[in-house]
Amino acid sequence: MILYPAIDLKDGKAVRLVKGEMDQATVFNDDPAAQALEFVNAGCEWLHLVDLNGAFAGEPVNAAPVEAILERCRVPAQLGGGIRDMATIERWLSKGLARVILGTVAVENPSLVREAARAFPGQVAVGIDARNGRVATKGWATETDVMVTDLAKSFEDAGVAAIIYTDINRDGAMKGPNVEATAALANAVSIPVIASGGVSSLDDLIALKTCGAPLNGAISGRALYDGALDLKEALAALR
Repeated sequence: MILYPAIDLKDGKAVRLVKGEMDQATVFNDDPAAQALEFVNAGCEWLHLVDLNGAFAGEPVNAAPVEAILERCRVPAQLGGGIRDMATIERWLSKGLARVILGTVAVENPSLVREAARAFPGQVAVGIDARNGRVATKGWATETDVMVTDLAKSFEDAGVAAIIYTDINRDGAMKGPNVEATAALANAVSIPVIASGGVSSLDDLIALKTCGAPLNGAISGRALYDGALDLKEALAALR
């Protein structure tokens, strides 16, 4: 199981939100590339990047810090937030990004996800962010009636590399991930599932690893910044 350290970008800085609330942002590092390098030097194999401003704006906003991270770090990175057309997907992948994460368009324009997955095999993931089992879009600001499992299953034959499932109510709250819902999703689809939201301790990671579902990995942010989760210790436990 892969541990993906998260770097959430707001106004050019590495921050963490609580339950997706932009006005509850805590700045952890003014230099996101330096933060990314810290994670890489500790041994991480992947980076998870989110353009928070971009998620709300519908287009990339924090391109400069993302490009700086790609330039300085020699591990693959995945990015979500504001990626909503083919030109943006192509641009990011051409800059060295290993994987783009499509969230809002997975609901609003699923044909784009299919087109991108065909054009860039292994480089397109679907981000499914949910409150109480229902998908939220546009930086989690818009609630839909779409159920998580229904959306995931609709991409079974699309060739997407992974599904990143976030329980919004757990994100940044340091209260543990929604293991039950994550396991249920992973067992319902053949697409690799990455858990996100609430991973705040080594016990949380072990719970995900032993949940009875074939999870690809887990994303953690605040716990790594706060020191509640030691990255080297976590990586060793997941190997």
